[in-house]
Amino acid sequence: MNKKFLVEGIGTFGLALVVTLGLSGQFPVSVPLLAGLTLALFVYSIGHISGCHINPAVTLGLLSIKKIDAREALGYLISQFIGAFLASFVAVQLGAKILPTANDSVAIALAEAIGTAFFTFGIASVVFGRVEKAASGIVVGGSLVFGIALSALAGAAGVLNPAVALSIHLFTPMYILGPVLGSLVGFNLYAWLEQRK
Repeated sequence: MNKKFLVEGIGTFGLALVVTLGLSGQFPVSVPLLAGLTLALFVYSIGHISGCHINPAVTLGLLSIKKIDAREALGYLISQFIGAFLASFVAVQLGAKILPTANDSVAIALAEAIGTAFFTFGIASVVFGRVEKAASGIVVGGSLVFGIALSALAGAAGVLNPAVALSIHLFTPMYILGPVLGSLVGFNLYAWLEQRK
């Protein structure tokens, strides 16, 4: 198995598991902060192997700006969804109570798109080499927390990740479409700004 695909599955599993358990348990750290810290950890630990997408929307956004090819993107997507499915399975075995509260409206998609656009705009600064390598995890993890905050404050769940949405039983059209559209906007806007300087 390709190591890139393996670490994408492992990273997505870890992120989806911490979010799923965090939403169903009592832990003194908020779920958005847990997600941001987890993503930062994986940026530092597996980023040099796969780029640490661990999010189908991020993979599709990077595909749109030609930072990954279609064949590799497909492998990433499959690995990410397998990781999320396994995280959901493990969380249920550990006694997690997943209570989906899906309100599948255009407003939800818009909120998720806005949050993901800012999240991926931050990732793009790392992808285009505008962030010191030592700070890459902080920028990416912080961008996730900021994006989640925007989405949640706008009335959505702040998922920003179709694979995590699968794990927490919010795998609905708007929780898929919103993050994908937001990722396309975030990455392509940053790429356009880079070309214009």
